[in-house]
Amino acid sequence: MTLMELLWTGGEGSVREVAQRLGRPLAYTTIMTTLDRLFKKGLLDRRKSERAFIYAPCFSRREWEHKLAGDFVAGFLERPQPSGELLISCLVEAVGQHDEALLDELEKRIRMRRKELGRRRKL
Repeated sequence: MTLMELLWTGGEGSVREVAQRLGRPLAYTTIMTTLDRLFKKGLLDRRKSERAFIYAPCFSRREWEHKLAGDFVAGFLERPQPSGELLISCLVEAVGQHDEALLDELEKRIRMRRKELGRRRKL
């Protein structure tokens, strides 16, 4: 389990608390360094409580996954000569292999988005 997952499922915690939740031996300093790096990257908030920092995620797991997916797609499309067709093809293939209901959801969202864009054009 990652440190982010521990904080998402167990809530905020100090380095010592996170180390106890981890359930496997990992050096205190390694956990401390990792949490500090996640804080500096803007993934964690921290506040001082007595002599220790208390760390908490800045994003929910869902918000983070949404950001990762969005960043991936945006990065792919920003490349020189991006292949939107390849991106769509891979997405539909992966979704179709994973879950047919998810494929239906993708189709539904595409229809909804087209309706929104159609309304904007009329304004």
